[in-house]
Amino acid sequence: METSSKKIYIETYGCQMNVNDSEVIFSIMADEGFSRTEDISEADLILANTCSVRDNAEQRIWGRIEVFNQARKQHPGALVGIVGCMAERLKDKLLDTGKVDLVVGPDAYRRLPELVRAIRPDSPQIDVLLSRDETYADIKPLRTDRNGLSAFISIMRGCDNVCSYCVVPYTRGAERSRDPHSIVREACDVFSRGYREVTLLGQNVDSYLWKAEGESVNFAELLRRVASVSPQLRVRFATSHPKDISDEVIKVMAETPNICRHIHLPVQSGSSRMLEKMRRKYDREWYLERVRRIREAMPDCGLTTDVIAGFCSETEEDHLQTLSLMKEVGFDWAFMFAYSERPGTLAARQYPDDVPQEVKSRRLSEIIELQNGISLERYRAQIGKRHTVLVEGPSKRDPSWLCGRASNNMMCVFPAAEGLSPGVYADIEVTDCTSATLIGKTLLSL
Repeated sequence: METSSKKIYIETYGCQMNVNDSEVIFSIMADEGFSRTEDISEADLILANTCSVRDNAEQRIWGRIEVFNQARKQHPGALVGIVGCMAERLKDKLLDTGKVDLVVGPDAYRRLPELVRAIRPDSPQIDVLLSRDETYADIKPLRTDRNGLSAFISIMRGCDNVCSYCVVPYTRGAERSRDPHSIVREACDVFSRGYREVTLLGQNVDSYLWKAEGESVNFAELLRRVASVSPQLRVRFATSHPKDISDEVIKVMAETPNICRHIHLPVQSGSSRMLEKMRRKYDREWYLERVRRIREAMPDCGLTTDVIAGFCSETEEDHLQTLSLMKEVGFDWAFMFAYSERPGTLAARQYPDDVPQEVKSRRLSEIIELQNGISLERYRAQIGKRHTVLVEGPSKRDPSWLCGRASNNMMCVFPAAEGLSPGVYADIEVTDCTSATLIGKTLLSL
């Protein structure tokens, strides 16, 4: 198809890594003459960048395919594609719908231009081959964030952990780390363009390791290098694996003011029996020891987590151990889900999904209720404390107030004042809170 003055529309589902992947796709297609649009009705190429981690994420895409096809009835000639993890996992089923022209896995985005050119009414195109070396290190993502302040930088792809419930190793392939020099260059580039925060992304950032020509860089060293770009550039990262987060990483965070004091540390279960069955490669005691080490080094560090309710054979005692761990740690916030079996995983092959749905739902409700109470306690404990906040823009609820995140990742709102604008750092004192927001007054703009 002719590609001059064409429009591309992407809907992104799932994690922050998919957001970054969409930015990579926009960049690749921009070189082919496609410009980004947020209006599906004018798009010549409609893509869904998908996630297969949870069943409900996949189910939503089937409905969106119908919506995409309604859109292209109003724009004859528009093409519909599914990219990302779901594309790799369900390639044949997607093509069998007769409503998808393009199916591309997460390691084949460089081929998108030639695949789009090759599409014919009777010839949809597919490439879902996984790679052992693709990191897209040389591609400058086309940033899609609305505030122009926070950028995602992918530092590695794939995963080698093979947790028994997780489909990621099968949809994103083996773990490989990106050249650290290209990562630092990208951080320098976004800072020079006004960005004031970067988030380093990977399925398991702590296992980042790059070796070449006598040089070896681990995640702690990479953090140091990115943070050294400028003291005015905040550095965040996601996601950490409890089995890998090292004392060296914790030390670098504690010593470096512009590395944000927040760690997302998925626990999944508080039961060592469940953790072994999940193949998480740590137990309850190991996890609690890592939390103690983090809080010894950084008492003000924010901690968030993931929790799964009702994994295979989970007993009431296992569930109670999860609740007790949540109370002991005191997470600021959590992603909480009922277990959904993912085809192709070790759990799907070997473990019966034997916890009744009503039991899963009840346990999840108890987890959510507990976490809501803990979150409120954690936020209330911030009243009277001072935080440096990167101003993001007006509050959604009240434009006369501003919003931004503290180093510990808590969202803050505070009255607008002269000299405060997006990209400025402001000191605030917390005066009140909800279970998800700190309310403060401005002390000083920096």
